[in-house]
Amino acid sequence: MLNAAPAPSRPGHVCGELVGGPLDGQLLDVTARTPEERSPDGALLISDHDVRGPGGRSEHEPRVGDPDRRDWAGDTA
Repeated sequence: MLNAAPAPSRPGHVCGELVGGPLDGQLLDVTARTPEERSPDGALLISDHDVRGPGGRSEHEPRVGDPDRRDWAGDTA
């Protein structure tokens, strides 16, 4: 699981945008991941802003045709 937090775009860094849900607009730094690791089936992100409250997980799936964006698929405990 990954921690979602605002990550400024910096030279040499690769960030994916989270779209929808409680983490909408935040950036996920994926610099250390290979291109194959950047497009998994989905990601559960630890979030204090989850609709279930602190410690919840927001699920984001890669957008078809735009792997730099991850669409919100819902929250889980």
